[in-house]
Amino acid sequence: MDENDARSQQGSPRPQLEENATKRLSYQAAPPYWLRNRSTTHSTIRSLEPPPAITLKDNTEEDPKAHNQLWARSIIVDDYVVIQGNGVGIGAYVVWICKVEMLDGSPMTIRKRYSEFDELRDRLLKAFPDSTKTSLPPLPPKSAIYKFKPKFLEKRRQGLAYFLNCVMLSPQYASSIIVKEFIFNQSDV
Repeated sequence: MDENDARSQQGSPRPQLEENATKRLSYQAAPPYWLRNRSTTHSTIRSLEPPPAITLKDNTEEDPKAHNQLWARSIIVDDYVVIQGNGVGIGAYVVWICKVEMLDGSPMTIRKRYSEFDELRDRLLKAFPDSTKTSLPPLPPKSAIYKFKPKFLEKRRQGLAYFLNCVMLSPQYASSIIVKEFIFNQSDV
């Protein structure tokens, strides 16, 4: 056997080299499913546009919408007055004197009974059923025995002040008609 016959049986090295070179080139080229012919759509055009410019805004000015939501600066349950019923104490009640300092304007004094605070809380719970205990705290407890004792009344004053501050300084509650009616509709106490 001569040398050429041995090469033909083993296979020619030249065709093998050409086959390997073709395989290498096919790995470098993108597969046919990567090359899609897509039509131009609105979203494609939008994605080619540059992003909008960043704008600067001066937020130091007060927003007029904020006045529709938060309109009280502070609320203080300042004092109380015990209104005497008949001579034996029957029919007596306590009126709480609250001072509301507005964002615009002078302070306003309102007088409310505990039952009016209780009614306010009930109405807010119905209007805002998802309110949490921290955003709408409970009112201080009632007491038939100690209701006119100074120590009990001081604790109640503090509890009412905390409750009223949580309500009035919350945009969610302060913008509601329920709170505005509570503050601006004065009943004959």
